[in-house]
Amino acid sequence: MKKQSNKKRIKKSVSNRFEVTRTGKVLRMSSFNRHLRRKKSKKQLRRLKGKQPIAAALAIKVKKLLGYL
Repeated sequence: MKKQSNKKRIKKSVSNRFEVTRTGKVLRMSSFNRHLRRKKSKKQLRRLKGKQPIAAALAIKVKKLLGYL
């Protein structure tokens, strides 16, 4: 009989929300950036653009869910 190996499964919801860079940082998108953008100032919209790194303690949990650890 063949022995079945346990395959690591990644959480798809986490993989859609977070991104891991080559150096190991975990990035997330900003909130408050999806709708009702006309009333927000241009300065606020520039600040919300792009991806932000997350805290180190949370990054470890996210990496486990993504199969990096």
